Amino acid sequence: MLNILILAAGKGTRMHSDLPKVLHPVAGKPMLAHVIETAKQLSPSKILVVYGFGGDAVPDQFRHENIHWVQQAEQLGTGHAVMQALPFLDPEAKTLIMLGDVPLISVQTCQELLKNQAKLTLLTFAKANPSGYGRIVRNAQDEVVAIVEHKDASEEQRQINEINTGIMAVDNHALSEWLKNLGNDNAQGEYYLTDIVGMASQQGIAVGGVLAANEPEITGINSKSDLASIERCYQQQQAAQLLQQGVTLSDPARIDIRGKLSVGRDVHIDVGCVFEGEVHLADGVRIGPYCVIRNASIGVGTAIAAFTHIDDAEIGKQAKIGPYARLRPGTVLQDETHVGNFVELKNAQVDVGSKINHLSYVGDTTVGKQVNIGAGTITCNYDGVNKFRTVIGDNAFIGSDSQLIAPVTIGAGATIGAGSTISKDAPAGELTVARGRQVTVSGWKRPEKIKK
Repeated sequence: MLNILILAAGKGTRMHSDLPKVLHPVAGKPMLAHVIETAKQLSPSKILVVYGFGGDAVPDQFRHENIHWVQQAEQLGTGHAVMQALPFLDPEAKTLIMLGDVPLISVQTCQELLKNQAKLTLLTFAKANPSGYGRIVRNAQDEVVAIVEHKDASEEQRQINEINTGIMAVDNHALSEWLKNLGNDNAQGEYYLTDIVGMASQQGIAVGGVLAANEPEITGINSKSDLASIERCYQQQQAAQLLQQGVTLSDPARIDIRGKLSVGRDVHIDVGCVFEGEVHLADGVRIGPYCVIRNASIGVGTAIAAFTHIDDAEIGKQAKIGPYARLRPGTVLQDETHVGNFVELKNAQVDVGSKINHLSYVGDTTVGKQVNIGAGTITCNYDGVNKFRTVIGDNAFIGSDSQLIAPVTIGAGATIGAGSTISKDAPAGELTVARGRQVTVSGWKRPEKIKK
């Protein structure tokens, strides 16, 4: 049986922020969320989180998670934090103690730690420059016998480059006994969890040590500088995965993924793009520079030009979007649609082959097939209190600088003369002009292209 205990009570003084440290975001979500996600993948019988600074702000962020929250009203050290959680741990279980400010710890590393059969196993790391860190002292049998702080280490011990990460797996029966004897007779007056290593050694109990392979996995965040560094590490990992999947990145150092990005074959992503939430890019999608895409699905062969913002939208195959387009929630574009520069769509459904290429706002609108909406057209969907819908039929042509005052329907094949303000339904197949007054020209025929 496995319990997981995440220590997340610290204030993070060096963050210089009123926000609890573990709520500062890494890749768009609280660093604690990353630790919780890793914990869940280990399939524990329960997850406990010790919180403190910020009061209920931390548990409120995760109220939908199945987590047992334990408050540490006074932050008196890591040992004290574990003491608060001890009554809620299963006596027969092993507990993996994780840190809420170490967001990049991997499932694989945790599994390696849990494989060790010792009653107490520490996750350690061989650091090139261990100055300032507690050293791991091992005996001839390669068992951990002590953690010696840098200031207390001898010259010989200071040559050791294996350091303590603070992450450990411990048998709950043994943990309970060790915590009873934990003291705070030190300069800080705090209870240090690491003191249990010495207790185990004195009792002749072997202490295991598992070396972590990658430094970012065990790096804690204590400052905004640390936060920025870990953010870059995370993004580099994401970029490396995309490259392995065959994505072409113009510059792997200039991409931000703040959620889940899934990709097909032959996808190209230019510099400065940000992906948030769940985004899917199908085969052959090309994303231009400096686009922001959130919770979107983009179909095969679609091209998104520079500086386009897409939020909670669906785009079909072979579409052309941007530059400087904005697709807001509820937008659905079918295949071969065109949405051009400085066009904003909101809750608009646009059918196959339709074009809205310049300087338009189309909101709460159903657009049929092969419709052309001219530059400067807007759908006036809001009367100051309520929203209303515009319907534009197949093959309609909306002249430039038109206003369609909802609720209104433009019939199939209708033409709206440029500069018209349409407040009544426009009949199918006719030219409707409303410049001062609305006139329908019966029998009017749309001009045909002159063959050369």
